[in-house]
Amino acid sequence: MVQVPRRTGFSGPTLVRLLTRLTDVDAPDSGKSLSSQLSQWLGWADAIALSSALNGSPPAVRSGAQACASAEARECARVRAALAGAIADDGAHAARRRGQARPSMQPDPLNASAASVAPVDYAAHRQRYLSLQQTMETGIGSLRGRLRIALSGQAPGMARLATVDAVMERVLGAREQSLLETVPSLLEVHFGRLRQAEETRLANAQAAGEPATVKPGTWLNVFRKDMQSVLLAELDIRFQPIEGLLAALRAS
Repeated sequence: MVQVPRRTGFSGPTLVRLLTRLTDVDAPDSGKSLSSQLSQWLGWADAIALSSALNGSPPAVRSGAQACASAEARECARVRAALAGAIADDGAHAARRRGQARPSMQPDPLNASAASVAPVDYAAHRQRYLSLQQTMETGIGSLRGRLRIALSGQAPGMARLATVDAVMERVLGAREQSLLETVPSLLEVHFGRLRQAEETRLANAQAAGEPATVKPGTWLNVFRKDMQSVLLAELDIRFQPIEGLLAALRAS
């Protein structure tokens, strides 16, 4: 199997740890508190909106709007399973498509070289990643709004929480989006390193007149699995607000 150097010992969200290992890029701990980092992300208008949501009178509880927490939990589980399934299906579809496109004449492992392996463009993988990001954003955004509506029908404290979450989504959503949009570019680094590592091994084996120790194209299967792991880790990150709102709904 094609391997590249992996960093160890970094603590943080799974998504950050994965990207740090796969791209060999340092991601040092900022050492700043959450409140300190938020202060850098929020403008004065955002701070006023958040303060109003926290300190203002809680919205009135709408009669007849109480929601069943178990029903919302089932919907959350359904959406998450559907998104995870879409990520898994995308990887399986890509593997099947590559298998169908593979020429009938396979390269000879004894004479395999970089030239004998058809070049693969990263653009298709980037587009698939961006498409799945959009699917996650749409599905989770709708679910988040649904949970806020459910919370707004509970006690005043829960209704206030729904208002605060709406403000947080609005003021931090753009920041989150800009950060997550960098993930495909980071994966492109991993894509190139895996391909180069295999090409080097195949070329060295050919130069030495020895059998290749890796099947040509193995690197691409490794990359697909790594991309799937990153997508699932991103799903975890995106689902954190949902888990918080659902926990509050259950507690109410």
